[in-house]
Amino acid sequence: MKLRQWQSQCVDAALVRYQTQSHFMCLATPGAGKTIMAAELAARLIAMGKIDFVLCFSPSSEVNDSIRSTFSKRLNKRFDGLMGAIGNVYTYQFMPSLTEAFWQLLRTHKVFVIMDEVHHLKGNLLSNANAWGEEVLLNIQYHAAYTLALSGTPWRSDKAPIVLSRFTEPDNTIHCDFSYGLKQAIADNVCRQPNIVLIDNNKIKLEIDQEIETFASIAELLLGPRYSYQALINHHQIMHYMLNQSVKKLAEIRLSNPNAGGLVVAASIKHAKRLLQILVSDLKQSACIVTSNSKHPSCIIDGFRQSHTQWIVSVGMISEGTDIPRLQVCCHLSRIKTEMHYRQVLGRILRVNSNEAQQAWLFTLAESSLTEFAYRIDQDLPEQSVVIEQTGSQDLDLELPQLTSSEATQGNIGNKLHVDLSGFSLSNTNGRASASHKSAIDEENSYNLALLGSYKEQIVRMFDNYLLSS
Repeated sequence: MKLRQWQSQCVDAALVRYQTQSHFMCLATPGAGKTIMAAELAARLIAMGKIDFVLCFSPSSEVNDSIRSTFSKRLNKRFDGLMGAIGNVYTYQFMPSLTEAFWQLLRTHKVFVIMDEVHHLKGNLLSNANAWGEEVLLNIQYHAAYTLALSGTPWRSDKAPIVLSRFTEPDNTIHCDFSYGLKQAIADNVCRQPNIVLIDNNKIKLEIDQEIETFASIAELLLGPRYSYQALINHHQIMHYMLNQSVKKLAEIRLSNPNAGGLVVAASIKHAKRLLQILVSDLKQSACIVTSNSKHPSCIIDGFRQSHTQWIVSVGMISEGTDIPRLQVCCHLSRIKTEMHYRQVLGRILRVNSNEAQQAWLFTLAESSLTEFAYRIDQDLPEQSVVIEQTGSQDLDLELPQLTSSEATQGNIGNKLHVDLSGFSLSNTNGRASASHKSAIDEENSYNLALLGSYKEQIVRMFDNYLLSS
């Protein structure tokens, strides 16, 4: 198994560190190949006689499958926890189910414990730990021969401490023993150059009880309490426009890379089904869907990984650690707006493969937090200033008629453009949704929204000049 330069350097750094301490933390940008590095480190420790067994923990069964395959191949031994195996991999959710007899293994043998996406493990004390972090503090911290913490986003959205981590004063940033950032990964051709498209509209009208407010941007619309981001991503025309732009980009990439695929990150299962319908029925795309309700989600994901299907629509099933290198376009319509989730989603389309067209495109609404995250990623790649392209040509204009509640309910709109508001609650008096229009966003105050202006797209292109000059 040939290692990338950063992987070799990280393994060497860990072996040196293990001479004086038992814990090592590696930060490597999503898509860089942390699992292969970890498997190589385990192989070296076994060859040196430093460890007897290897235990891995990860956030999902899908990631477990990837870890199991990689470790079994590199160590040339079974990695399933059965008789004769060198180790096994478990999800963090399974941790509290492990018995005292299991944890006794760490006290009687030299065990190497690997924690993938360690930011899921909260707490440096039992008093502030979550259930998974508590298991680490009680059963791993002082009993494992060596531990390896891996992360692509080494912080928690709640700013809580991460287990076994050291923090640097005065800004309380996490200390990593080895770091491999996106800038280095792109320069080494380990990750693709990201392009983030921020979609906005310059004339939005919101009607509430026959009063109309006009907004010049999505960010301005969402400043007040009268309309929510969740309602916006459930708006049919918003979904259709964002999917259509994503489909156009994927079609462009597939001209030179016919196997390229796209990911749609949905907010809920109902939302995902609506997005799938738009992709298949309106945009004539081949697509599949994977959610927590899917009977065999790992099989669906692996089937998409090996196929030529254009799109996969997911609700929380394709995130951190899921390896599908043919993904090159992502339409972000999740209701989660944390930087950690944002970077993990972006990481799904950054993994380089053998094809020539190594583009990566993320489409998202220009909501204030998501815009901030895009520009923060751009700051990680300082060799080029941001290039902003604004488009508002006629083919991108989307004019929606102003409908009343009765017109939308009865479909009595004459020759006006029909607005599909299924799952989108219209207001009655006092701006409250009527019982007959309850939907997946019941708690949201959803009103009659018209997007009358031209769409504009800010395209944050990162690292272009650096790559061309290197």
